[in-house]
Amino acid sequence: MHTQFHTSTHHHFPPQVIPHPPLRRRTLTLSAHHRPIHCRQSCTHVRFRVSNCTKSSSESAVTEVVKAVDEQNTNEQVKRAYPFHEIEPKWQHYWEENKTFRTPDEIDNSRPKFYVLDMFPYPSGAGLHVGHPLGYTATDILARFKRMQGFNVLHPMGWDAFGLPAEQYAIETGTHPKITTLRNITRFTSQLKSIGFSYDWDREISTTEPDYYKWTQWIFLQLLKRGLAYQAEVPVNWCPALGTVLANEEVIDGVSERGGHTVIRKPMRQWMLKITAYADRLLEDLDDLDWPESIKEMQRNWIGRSEGAEMDFVVINGNGQEEEKRITVYTTRPDTIFGATYLVLAPEHPLLSSLLSEAQSKHVEEYRELAFKKSDLERTELQKEKTGVFTGCYAKNPVNGQAVPIWVADYVLGSYGTGAIMAVPAHDTRDFEFAMKYNIPISWVVRPDDGSCGNFERPYSGEGSMINSSCSESGLDINGLPSKEASSRVIQWLEKSGNGKKKVNYKLRDWLFARQRYWGEPIPVIFLDDTGEGVPVSETELPLTLPELDDFTPTGTGEPPLSRAESWVITKDPLSGKPARRETNTMPQWAGSCWYYLRFMDPKNSSALVDKAKEQYWGPVDVYVGGAEHAVLHLLYARFWHKVLYDIGVVSTKEPFKCVINQGIILGEVQYTACKDDEGNLISADSVDELAEYKQERIPEEKVMKSGDLFVLKDNPNIRLIARAHKMSKSRGNVVNPDDVVLEYGADSLRLYEMFMGPLRDSKTWNTSGIEGVHRFLARSWRLVVGSASPTGSYPDGTVAVDEEPSIDQLRSLHRCIDKVTEEIEGTRFNTGISAMMEFINAAYKWGKLPRSIIEAFVLLLSPYAPHMAEELWSRLGHSNSLAYEPFPKADAAYLKESTVVLPVQINGKTRGTIQVEETCTEEEAVRLASLDSKLSKFLDGKSIRKRIYVQGKILNIVIDVPKKAKVAQQ
Repeated sequence: MHTQFHTSTHHHFPPQVIPHPPLRRRTLTLSAHHRPIHCRQSCTHVRFRVSNCTKSSSESAVTEVVKAVDEQNTNEQVKRAYPFHEIEPKWQHYWEENKTFRTPDEIDNSRPKFYVLDMFPYPSGAGLHVGHPLGYTATDILARFKRMQGFNVLHPMGWDAFGLPAEQYAIETGTHPKITTLRNITRFTSQLKSIGFSYDWDREISTTEPDYYKWTQWIFLQLLKRGLAYQAEVPVNWCPALGTVLANEEVIDGVSERGGHTVIRKPMRQWMLKITAYADRLLEDLDDLDWPESIKEMQRNWIGRSEGAEMDFVVINGNGQEEEKRITVYTTRPDTIFGATYLVLAPEHPLLSSLLSEAQSKHVEEYRELAFKKSDLERTELQKEKTGVFTGCYAKNPVNGQAVPIWVADYVLGSYGTGAIMAVPAHDTRDFEFAMKYNIPISWVVRPDDGSCGNFERPYSGEGSMINSSCSESGLDINGLPSKEASSRVIQWLEKSGNGKKKVNYKLRDWLFARQRYWGEPIPVIFLDDTGEGVPVSETELPLTLPELDDFTPTGTGEPPLSRAESWVITKDPLSGKPARRETNTMPQWAGSCWYYLRFMDPKNSSALVDKAKEQYWGPVDVYVGGAEHAVLHLLYARFWHKVLYDIGVVSTKEPFKCVINQGIILGEVQYTACKDDEGNLISADSVDELAEYKQERIPEEKVMKSGDLFVLKDNPNIRLIARAHKMSKSRGNVVNPDDVVLEYGADSLRLYEMFMGPLRDSKTWNTSGIEGVHRFLARSWRLVVGSASPTGSYPDGTVAVDEEPSIDQLRSLHRCIDKVTEEIEGTRFNTGISAMMEFINAAYKWGKLPRSIIEAFVLLLSPYAPHMAEELWSRLGHSNSLAYEPFPKADAAYLKESTVVLPVQINGKTRGTIQVEETCTEEEAVRLASLDSKLSKFLDGKSIRKRIYVQGKILNIVIDVPKKAKVAQQ
């Protein structure tokens, strides 16, 4: 016989609406006849099975189990600092049921708006770690604070769910990426809700939903109409392992950002977006943004605007005769043209193959093959030795007619400028090193104004006055001119002679906008079979949905996986009826994240990307919080798309994000390691020169102690250890799951600890034991308002607040706290705001009674940080509605003034101490306080006061009768 029983220990809500996180299992053993019972700590249900027993023994077992469960729950209740395990699910359920944080669809122009946004996450299978809630908690505090200040708040959440990670996982497991993506979103959502973030979940979006990417495709068509989307044969970053092309920003040190796979350079026909057309505006508009200066500088450097000249060098054959081919170079120093003694072409240069001599052809091709395996960063690294190969061909310097050799070298990039440079070894360090290595002539043409170069033994890259810079045949003479004036003169000569022109150049390259992968937005273009002409899909046919595929592995040839969906690929041009094929590349992951902040303003709109009135009300985003790693990817791309949308009248602002805040990284807990020599003996870290030469062993924290600023072994303090915190990662085993923290300490404690660790923008080291401090603060706040727990761990209903007028001292403590918390939230200095509330609680514990008005104001101050506890306390204080929209307390300046003074106290004319009194303190009160002071009381106890001299706020002099013997002693 198998019987299954369910018991419930919750009385507030039906069990099915209380979302409990996974809990640790505990085993209660009944007897030899009964199977073990697995109880979940603080669980609302106990499920067990009784086997092979009679009815009476079964009933006895049930009674025993219920009793054991009750005892366990009682023990757990007593151990808890406060009942967060009941409070938090209760209020999360309340918020969800009542849609407490739903932002109305209608616009209320009578109230100011506040749009606060997190950089929306990629929902990975690993779920959140404790580093993720750092920024989310900060934005949630701001959102709750602004709601209470009367703002209309938009605080949404969504998912950047297309891209390589889901597809890689799908390939490895055979699971469709749609399935894993939905599963991951469900897990992320559950975790975010368990921490109590006040998102408007009715506005939730995912980039993978056709209703969303319909408008991503629509934006692409607008770019196409305006010539900002085009196809070109370009050298690309091809990743064989991922089977796709990557943007320059997605390649780090020659490997893919995702997965660390080798990336090679390969020419392919690709979709490009002309972000360079907006380079100047992207640069100029940075000045007006409230962004970290470091992020703005990164964007300036990435855009890399420079002014200079393009000039043509005519190719000459072996007989010294000019050919029709011209090599165009770009230089920022046209003043040094007379010093150009050779040209360098990038390995990707389109003319290179046609310039090779027979003798050099093989050497050049071998060199090119090696260069294509290097990343741009590797090729341009200043410290590396410069390499190159002579092409066997020459070109003519336009200003003096000299024949200069043409070389190929990988330190020149095909993606910058024209892919060719004039090398001036006397005035450029890279060119100088190259010329010295390959014995190429060096010609000095710039003399520093201070004459410091002497005999020109090393390159000089600065400005000065020109020397060796004239040619009668060309008619150009710039000798003696300052560098800047010489540059202008050379540009004038180039334009007049038809050999070149003034040119502004950028490091920024057009955005490579195609991926040879399945899991991405289809590009809405078809190609006619007969002509190959590209035809945009009609806007009325959007969304062009992604077809279902069983095999979405990379083809390995560069042909995208979508090419396998023949029935989807083969189509007809709706206008001409001609047979055509769909584009089989998909958009990169960045596409959907470029504009999602706009869709949050109007997520259900089926006829427009965003309603104009709603965009005008909500835009731009007031505060945008996320990692600094997105400085030149997402933030730059989003600004580009926003400016295009501004130009076509979709948005009303030039920039999408008014204020950007980069939260710091939360590192894993400090790990301690000891060094060992070859024989396995421990050696002190301070005696080690190169750590890599020694074996290292992890040391458990309990075996470590601190000695000054260092960490050493407890058993042998002579062995100094290496203490280091690393970024959280599975490989290091230092990932902390927020679910575990919420289970043990509660969501409010997690929120407070992440804010209390240090300034929001700084990187911090996680320390699980550190959370106990803020947990104790919350417990003290709870007991202050509710009262102490009974021996069973239960708390009385209601609060200990009294309906009495607060004292001046209580009002001062409260309003100082209000002033500080308000100021620190507005300045995003959340850690010091928590400190102010801790100081208030310390003061409040000294009061005999707690006036209701004081406690209610404190609960409202606490609510943005610890919303679950605050809601519960607010309810116990007699309020039937959520406090989410209650007015945030305002500090009264009258209570902020320092109204106490330090009053010197003299006894018979000698200063014996001081007391702290109110400015308006009476003489009687001053004497009373003096008699209570431990230092002064020994002079006053048992003495007769003959006279008192009191000047309010200045001094108290007490004259006492002194016995004759004492007078003599004093004399």
